[in-house]
Amino acid sequence: MGRDPSQYDSMGLADRMRSRTQALHARAEQSGFLAMLVAGRATRAQYVLYLANLLTPYAVLERELQQYADTPRLGALADASVYRAAAIESDLDAIAGIGWRVAVPVLAEAERYAERVSSAARNGGERLIAHAYTRYLGDLNGGRILGQLLRRSLGLEEDSLSFYRFQVSDLDALRARYRAAIDAAGVSLTDEQAVVEEAALAFESNIDLSRAVAHAHVRHA
Repeated sequence: MGRDPSQYDSMGLADRMRSRTQALHARAEQSGFLAMLVAGRATRAQYVLYLANLLTPYAVLERELQQYADTPRLGALADASVYRAAAIESDLDAIAGIGWRVAVPVLAEAERYAERVSSAARNGGERLIAHAYTRYLGDLNGGRILGQLLRRSLGLEEDSLSFYRFQVSDLDALRARYRAAIDAAGVSLTDEQAVVEEAALAFESNIDLSRAVAHAHVRHA
């Protein structure tokens, strides 16, 4: 059954990106390292590689969003309460020790992902909305479940799981506020379809990274 055009037209930007990426979201959960994690076959060493390489696009996204922090459209998305780069670094320090910065390689897929984010920041930064949606709403929606899975499958302690915890008293309110900020940023875009398609490209980038980690040669820990 096809999509009802009138229903799609009434959606906010977040729902439009969700509709476009629904199949990709399912594929991401069934691909590469993430599939191994769900199946209980991932190792700590693989998780360290995955987390360190996720840091690369996160750091670029947060740097680029900050450049637009004072703008009407993107300012609300430059919200430090959702930023994850510092939490990722803290988790890596706890799991792997401070030497991970030298010992863990940056994969080509992570570099391409970061370049994708950097490219999205050009020409007014509209396509950054797609990366904020893909990363931060994903973290806000699924982070708690993923944290529980990592605790169970890899035996990680609380000081290794700050990536999945947000330092706010009301997580639901933060999630609703950030989703509303995405919808507000989507009003009167120069090219809304380009933003929607950028969300699909962001999912593809994450799938590529997950697969690369699964195929990388790492010492099992």
